[in-house]
Amino acid sequence: QVQLVESGGGLVQPGGSLRLSCAVSGRFFTIPTMAWYRQAPGKQRELVATIAQGGNTNYVDSVKGRVTISRDNTKNTVVLQMNSLKPEDTAVYYCNADLVVPFKGRGNYWGQGTQVTVSS
Repeated sequence: QVQLVESGGGLVQPGGSLRLSCAVSGRFFTIPTMAWYRQAPGKQRELVATIAQGGNTNYVDSVKGRVTISRDNTKNTVVLQMNSLKPEDTAVYYCNADLVVPFKGRGNYWGQGTQVTVSS
């Protein structure tokens, strides 16, 4: 069974930094794409950043220049480094991954989410 487990959320002051990590475990062949989404109270879940297995990245405009997504294919982990945080970055952040798993093929999986609160 595949699991995505996030860590690293918390409370930070505006202008501060946080590093979110996500580890993928279980039985799978490859992880073509890893991503971070977020959902603020009363809003729809939105894509923050994606990273392909080869390292290509994409970011939502609101975080460009402040956020970096990276992955370690040997450890099956993805990291979201967030700098210059703003109150509007407050949300539950979710790890997401496309995985190729035995017998089922390619599927999309979610972590349980980690709270990020930016407040003074």
